[in-house]
Amino acid sequence: MTTAYDFTATTIDGEEVSLDQYRGKPLLIVNTASQCGFTPQYEGLEKLNKQYGDRGLVVLGFPCNQFGHQEPGDAEEIKNFCNLRYDVSFPMFDKIDVNGKGAHPLYDWLKSEKGSVLGSRIKWNFTKFLVNRDGEVVDRFSPTTKPESMTGAIEKVL
Repeated sequence: MTTAYDFTATTIDGEEVSLDQYRGKPLLIVNTASQCGFTPQYEGLEKLNKQYGDRGLVVLGFPCNQFGHQEPGDAEEIKNFCNLRYDVSFPMFDKIDVNGKGAHPLYDWLKSEKGSVLGSRIKWNFTKFLVNRDGEVVDRFSPTTKPESMTGAIEKVL
């Protein structure tokens, strides 16, 4: 059986890492963008990271430029934006595609585990996937779902 821990990804600093390093921890995996109407959700995601990090939750941010070209910057620009504007301390990864032939394998798997009204496609920036301690996708949240409204679901996986 495939789990979230079976994938690798490139960090925003260019280092290829295995998500196995998070084994046993619940994950909140989010496709992000710096110039989106939902960008202020970075603040809520960081609050969740701080609120639940000591209990094991790890928020993982995956910048994506597929929706309205709202993440045009390179890795350094994205990193600076996240740090300076929202003081993001959770792991950020290199820009990826989440839909189409070039979609990152992690996102192909996430979408196959939890579809939406659009089937397996990601609708927009800030779609969120909640993964339990066993690496299984247990919930999917739309871009309009504010991070602070997900605390009940997060509590269940802690």
